[in-house]
Amino acid sequence: MAEVPGLFDPIEIGGVRLRNRTLLPSMTTRLADDAGHVTEATLAYYRARADGGVGLVTVEMASPEIAGKHRFRELGIYDDMFLPGLRRLVDTLHEAGARASIQLGHGGSRARSVVSGTTPVAPSAVPTPVFEIDAELAVPEAMSAARIRETVDAYVAAAARAQRAGFDMVELHGAHGYLISQFLSPLENTRSDAYGGSLENRARFGLEILRRIKSEVPGLPVIFRIGVEDFFPGGLTADEGMQVGRWAEQNGADAVSVTAGHYRSLPAAERMIPPMAYPAATFVEYAARMKQLVDVPVIGVGRLGDPDLAANAVADGKLDIVALGRPLIADPRWVAKAQAGVPVRRCLACNHCITNMRSGAQLSCVVNPATGREEVYAGTSAPGGRRIVVLGAGPAGLTYASQVAEGNDVTVIDRAERPGGAFRLTGLAPRFNDVAAAEPTFTAYIDELERTCRLGGVRFRYGSEAAGDDLRGADLVVVATGAHYRFGLGAVVPRLLRTRAARSRAAARLFASPRIRDALYYRLRTGRGAELARRLPVDPGSTVLVVGDAARAGKAREAITSAFDAALAPSARSAPTP
Repeated sequence: MAEVPGLFDPIEIGGVRLRNRTLLPSMTTRLADDAGHVTEATLAYYRARADGGVGLVTVEMASPEIAGKHRFRELGIYDDMFLPGLRRLVDTLHEAGARASIQLGHGGSRARSVVSGTTPVAPSAVPTPVFEIDAELAVPEAMSAARIRETVDAYVAAAARAQRAGFDMVELHGAHGYLISQFLSPLENTRSDAYGGSLENRARFGLEILRRIKSEVPGLPVIFRIGVEDFFPGGLTADEGMQVGRWAEQNGADAVSVTAGHYRSLPAAERMIPPMAYPAATFVEYAARMKQLVDVPVIGVGRLGDPDLAANAVADGKLDIVALGRPLIADPRWVAKAQAGVPVRRCLACNHCITNMRSGAQLSCVVNPATGREEVYAGTSAPGGRRIVVLGAGPAGLTYASQVAEGNDVTVIDRAERPGGAFRLTGLAPRFNDVAAAEPTFTAYIDELERTCRLGGVRFRYGSEAAGDDLRGADLVVVATGAHYRFGLGAVVPRLLRTRAARSRAAARLFASPRIRDALYYRLRTGRGAELARRLPVDPGSTVLVVGDAARAGKAREAITSAFDAALAPSARSAPTP
């Protein structure tokens, strides 16, 4: 019998050997400069994931021509001027032991003229709602046969440029409503020529690009990424998507990356990057179905941040390589930790990283304040040799304790019977950030963070207040007791969240209002940490530090960032990028 492959076993794509079966998929960072050049921040972000053990890094979507540029500060590959930076990026990844790929993706009708400086092009002149800082209904120019040839040529030139930069392979983006996906969608492709109508005709554009690259850029493996199901009437269906995947292999694809969803998906575009209310391993069965149809490696994605779940998906033969987007944003060392059998910092699947980036900010994360700020934390570590007492086992207190555990004697005290504080209640609310909340997500995050602390030697005491003896001899007392509701709401809100009314449509509409949510986070809560700190019976030489909501009531990201910065980067205590 053949040996069952493991998540951390090597695998080859087109003859290129990966050290394990994990992959960082393309996710826009906005860390390039205004023109699209690689920056030091770009290098630091990708270096962190490569150092963390991932097998293949797929650098974010870069358009083969300027007309396809769809975001400000999008990485460039459409001109030779980008080669020096791209070479530095590849060298950085290789030095860290990872293989390097770059996603070639064209915005098509989603490439706003305010970004690219040109009129967007698409298979057909179908009005397209787009959002890049501002919302707009874009009307693209239908591509002529000559314009199609020009774009195909640009893809080939970009692939050759990637090879010259040293990339081990490239990925063609045929999903999520970008240009190749637009050709595949009957709603967005109303052509009557050889590129429209039947599935074979609609697939012609993407497959033509694939064949040309394989023919004209010899030795460069190509991954074909296919969104197999668009989830809207008139979109690509799963049966059609599977057929396109088979054709991709027949036309030279060295691997097929399987995802689903589209900007037009119903009930919402969030289905492309399924948030916490969606089941874990959301798209794995699509990958498993594709794996029965093709002989090249199949890459699967979609809420696979639980290491056991990811490992089982590989061991069960449902996919060959696990793509970890948001999990590697939350914890760049996910692979190394999972391989060592220690807890990872769990992604909340709250999609802050996506929605905040689309508003114009650089990539950031609720639970990992270092995302997009890797340079700030480079070389930082907490001072050692101290006795530290942390008051409060919510996300801020646990974050602080986890960061200072090494080399220090740390005790966490909380009057509750379990960790998490009010953060556990967040999963009972209708929404968190801009997605439906799901209690198991917050429970998993808190439980794994506490387990990280315990493995680091942190002691916990629950169900009691801190007394003078607890604080005597402490070098540092950290107040992370969270915020308190005003007007006696502290007793009312938890009870309300545990009722059926909290999940009603009326409550969902109420929580959908940014004004209401901001009131609940800020105006109706107050941080009393400074007041508590003044009353603590600490030794004269002890330092008292107030972090998280205890210092200033706010949202989870602000509280976690406060604790993270206090532990590791005192010079970085400025407010996080909005």
